[in-house]
Amino acid sequence: MNKVALITGGSGGIGRAISIKLAEEGYDVVINYHSDYEKALEVKKVCEEYNVKVMLYKCNISKFEEVEIMFKEVVKEMGRVDVLVNNSGITRDTLILRMSEEDFDKVIDVNLKGCFNCIKNVSRIMMKQKSGVIINISSVVGLSGNIGQVNYAASKAGILGITKSVARELVSLNVRCNAIAPGFIETEMTDKLSENVKEEILKLSVKELEKLVEDGKITKKEIYEIYLENIQKEDDKIGAYLSVSDIVEDKIPIAIKDNINVIGTKTTSASKILENYVSPYDATIIKYIKDAGYRNNW
Repeated sequence: MNKVALITGGSGGIGRAISIKLAEEGYDVVINYHSDYEKALEVKKVCEEYNVKVMLYKCNISKFEEVEIMFKEVVKEMGRVDVLVNNSGITRDTLILRMSEEDFDKVIDVNLKGCFNCIKNVSRIMMKQKSGVIINISSVVGLSGNIGQVNYAASKAGILGITKSVARELVSLNVRCNAIAPGFIETEMTDKLSENVKEEILKLSVKELEKLVEDGKITKKEIYEIYLENIQKEDDKIGAYLSVSDIVEDKIPIAIKDNINVIGTKTTSASKILENYVSPYDATIIKYIKDAGYRNNW
């Protein structure tokens, strides 16, 4: 008889990879998902290639009643739960100045309360079995914090606290509880996360940005990189800038319009006639800029 593993948020990102790996290792797998049935079904099909039993279960883990029913149904169908992976998580990223109470509560409810809900219900099952493993997915953000993620950082730090406490409570019952704190991993969630934070940074006034820098929440270089990326996005649409300087110590970043000659670089003046013109020399202003210590990709 195979051991049974339940993975919350098992249909995407890290959860998907964990579900498939456990199936590969011979575990029967319960894939919990919240909304995307098609994604969950796709993971189920991959797991079944390893000749294991796979169960899909839709459940909002922030709701205790739903979680309670889920574990009862899983035990009824699968017989036991040997491994619980608390992976499910969401983000609602924005700077603390703009974060709403709803943004904070939603992340805490899913990431932290959801973890509690699952552990409370699986503990009774594992206690009767006299064995079990609980793995909580935290994050390095829970250790170090991160700009625009006060809610997420709080939830992941809370998971570390839950893990340490539960480990002490259940060790005598032969139930282990551990946490994993991954670094940055590209998933659909993190792609959205970074773009949201960048958009919020771009909305801030100079004074608000200065305050963040003074408080150590963000560096000048990070602000520069966000604005540079935004300029380059606009440049693709309107062809307004030739290039932008790299950051040099505390010097002001410089954008060079495409009607200023820069040696070895197309200088088109946004004109079809000059579309392939490459300047053989630097304009006087460019010479002054370079003499001032700026380096670039020109």
